[in-house]
Amino acid sequence: MAVSVAQLRAFLAVVDCRSFSAAGDELGISQSAISHAIHGLERDLGGHVIDRAGEIRVTSLGEVVMPYARSALATLDSLQSSVRAFRGDLAGTVRLAAVPTVCQGLVPGLLQLWKARLPDVDVRIFEGDDDEMGEWLESGMVDAAILIDSADAGPDSLIVAQDDFRAVLRRDHPLAGQDVVPVHELHEDGFIVSTGGCAAHVQRIHALAGVPFETQQRVRELATLLSMVQQGIGVSIMPSLGESMLPDSLVMRPITPTVQRTLVLSGPRSRAWHPLTHALIEVLRDRPSVGNAA
Repeated sequence: MAVSVAQLRAFLAVVDCRSFSAAGDELGISQSAISHAIHGLERDLGGHVIDRAGEIRVTSLGEVVMPYARSALATLDSLQSSVRAFRGDLAGTVRLAAVPTVCQGLVPGLLQLWKARLPDVDVRIFEGDDDEMGEWLESGMVDAAILIDSADAGPDSLIVAQDDFRAVLRRDHPLAGQDVVPVHELHEDGFIVSTGGCAAHVQRIHALAGVPFETQQRVRELATLLSMVQQGIGVSIMPSLGESMLPDSLVMRPITPTVQRTLVLSGPRSRAWHPLTHALIEVLRDRPSVGNAA
């Protein structure tokens, strides 16, 4: 079996982009080159890794190959970047994962800072849920992640921010005029929770308040949650970093009791860190003011 790096890159690009043409654009090669690489990989493996009938899907063999492909390419990319860093050349691409509220409220400022201090480093953002961050990081899908309250962060990780949880209300809601909203008052209008990562924190807040965690609606996407609140279906609680996601018709108000999230920038625990992850962290160590976004 003579599987090549180019074949593995093409395979993962198709998996991530869900399209042969988009994978070609991502890698800067033609769609036919992507197809040729996939055919070569399948020939070498003795089976199909991509189901091309209708929507692009990974086959059972592809599911077996995928984690090894991600790990192999992540290690190779880290090796190449380590050699460049050894020569004093901090350049290349680093893939960073974060949850939606962090992508909206924190990441844009970090990208500006990194661009100013590391102009030859391209930071690619992958947005996902809380429970996907660690999996993506350890599988090699990303090189670094901003983890939430994580005990799994590596020893060289860095706390980059903290925020708290707040009520999300329509601007014309009676509670919107209060400086602080007691949690028990939110349930008078029906409570909506996002299951994409915030539910555990919101449940903890209810426990602290001595209020049953009863929900009228459970949705995965924050955009859906905000749309429901906007339409008057209910009210919610979400991290304060998500305030930039709110339309003009919605407001955030502090709640009592509340809890904080600690946001930690880290590399994987199971393999060597990409050298550019260390570079990103070193830039932030020089800017301690980044460490609190509450």
